[in-house]
Amino acid sequence: MRKRQITATAVAIGAALLVAACGSSNSSSSAPAPGGSSSSSSSSSGGSGTISGAGSTFAAPIYMQWGSTLKGQGLTVNFNAVGSGAGVAQLQSATVDFAGSDPAMKPDEVKAAKGPVAQFPIGFGAITVSYNLSGVKSGIKLDGKTLSDIFLGKVKKWNDPEIAALNSGMSLPSTAITVVHRSDSSGTTKAFTTFLSAYNPAWTAAAGMPDKIVKWPVGTGAKGNSGVAAAIKQTAGGIGYVEQAYALQNGFTYASVKNSSGKFIAPTLAAASAAAEGIKVPPDLTISTINSPNPTAYPITSQTFVIVYKDMCKAGIAQGAASGVKKFLDYGLSSAGQGVEKQLFYAPLPASLLSKAQAQLKTLTCNGSPLQ
Repeated sequence: MRKRQITATAVAIGAALLVAACGSSNSSSSAPAPGGSSSSSSSSSGGSGTISGAGSTFAAPIYMQWGSTLKGQGLTVNFNAVGSGAGVAQLQSATVDFAGSDPAMKPDEVKAAKGPVAQFPIGFGAITVSYNLSGVKSGIKLDGKTLSDIFLGKVKKWNDPEIAALNSGMSLPSTAITVVHRSDSSGTTKAFTTFLSAYNPAWTAAAGMPDKIVKWPVGTGAKGNSGVAAAIKQTAGGIGYVEQAYALQNGFTYASVKNSSGKFIAPTLAAASAAAEGIKVPPDLTISTINSPNPTAYPITSQTFVIVYKDMCKAGIAQGAASGVKKFLDYGLSSAGQGVEKQLFYAPLPASLLSKAQAQLKTLTCNGSPLQ
């Protein structure tokens, strides 16, 4: 039964990403209205018409499944899965109506935008350390120090003593390790490198501070979660970091990773949900779930955000598109929208955080008036 469920989900994810690609094509084929987003001219009032977004490949399956449901309610959602950095850049220029980004926008990014922004956490996903190693099942144990040494190029073979010490009794081959990483501006990269840097000062010295783009010491770059997944699948001995839904879609084996409490945790839905418990929630909701203090949490669990202008109309987005974005978020933050995330192997928001996000949604305006 479990195998059939995963297979059905993988098909749904594949379909969602195909729609994302089609949406990207449709969105990019129409020039933005002067001072507004590419969707503004085709949007109408009342939350119907078309809205456009860009950004996170990590969360793309969620947005496209939400969009599939909302299409039956008169709202078309075009989402271009180009990575968090590119999504934020397009929001800053108001050429899209919303951005999908895994890390919250940094203060300098907010300052470069056309006005104040509201950042809505919408869910969580485990970033798996996936590998392609013939004859070795899921469950290799890795910790932050060993992972950072792998991605620094210091640990070069799968039977290296550093890996073997964490996996007593496991027969590890001498296969060479091939690192695969993101080549684009990626929130998944920022989350993963945040984890690496916390356990090894040498990581920051070699690759720089955690960010959406870093100076990778070794490895092969690929675009998007889907690109990294494809490269791992094609590379014997390959290792990379991909969101759990992509790992399941490709039938990957993946590691159990040591968390801040010293426990090796597999990237399950329950462990990703646990990462959202016990974290600090600032007033603007710009949370981080990497290295959660919860002892049952998977340590490389990333939050993901939908980011919009607090007053979209003042930023140059048409009122109809602004209403459409609010409808999109209304659904995403509903029990139905959050339920979609479980079906796609993401963890929904805990009740306390969900209520805060719903309250923030009520503060969105159009030219100073409450957004309907």
